[in-house]
Amino acid sequence: MTDNKDIIQAIRENAEQGFRLLMAKYKEPIYWHIRRLVVNHADAQDATQDTFVRIFRSFEQYSGEGSFQAWVFRIATNEALRLLGRNQGKTTLSLEDNVTATLTMKADDYYDYSNVEAVKLQKAILALPAKQQLAFNLRYYDDLSYKEIAAVTDSTEATVKANYHFAKEKIIMYMNSNET
Repeated sequence: MTDNKDIIQAIRENAEQGFRLLMAKYKEPIYWHIRRLVVNHADAQDATQDTFVRIFRSFEQYSGEGSFQAWVFRIATNEALRLLGRNQGKTTLSLEDNVTATLTMKADDYYDYSNVEAVKLQKAILALPAKQQLAFNLRYYDDLSYKEIAAVTDSTEATVKANYHFAKEKIIMYMNSNET
């Protein structure tokens, strides 16, 4: 897998080649990150495409300070929130808004409903407050560090750790309950 420093250098030297490397490394993880937030496949595809367009247009704004991966995920998160905001009649949502309203959205055929435990896990995650949901997804699924998650969510590492811990506890309680 290509290193982020190689991707950054490639983009600066040859934008087309660099963005091919960027897409090769991040297209799938970004799609699934967004998908977990917006639920719907078509919406996730749109937001993923918008994410990479935004990365391309704003690449010069990346200062090189902080994690490139966190910068990419922050843009993806913002695109997901923007999409959710449009779907709820707002121009954008913030993390303080209740993005778990996606529970009411009809999921599509790309989700395997035969795996009862996976469905239960997704219900548990979607029932979390937005910041806990995001901290859990970024840590559990995307394996970002607490520092990177703090950069994505514009918060502190201590807050991210607390959100992740509370999310994990709530998910464990939900998974151990008899609810389906």
